[in-house]
Amino acid sequence: MIVLNYSHPITPAQQEQIVALVGQAIEQVIDIPSQIDQQQPLAPQIVAMADAAGLSAQQWQSEAILINLPALNFSAAALLAELHGRMGYFPPVLRIRPVTGAMPPRYEVAEILNLQVLRDEARTRRSQ
Repeated sequence: MIVLNYSHPITPAQQEQIVALVGQAIEQVIDIPSQIDQQQPLAPQIVAMADAAGLSAQQWQSEAILINLPALNFSAAALLAELHGRMGYFPPVLRIRPVTGAMPPRYEVAEILNLQVLRDEARTRRSQ
């Protein structure tokens, strides 16, 4: 599995948590800066973020890819749209949370959100 990290560094402990949750080895973590220039249009910056992964069209459509989204909400939303276009489905994403009471602050992997499943389940509620 390839982890595209658009956020804070993923620690070895978090990588172990990911493997335990997904049941698949991590082949590669690609750290990609997600800082944007808010004075410039967002879309070209998001395309550049996706391009920075260095994946081919075939890899986007065939590799197991997990995303650690940027923290900035509109960057995350636009990146999901870009990745869906490249992959043909919504990718699974990490949900990271603070470890309660940890000093200094530490973060753990809370869950893997399967966005495609969430989307597919939501479609069943369209007629309700």
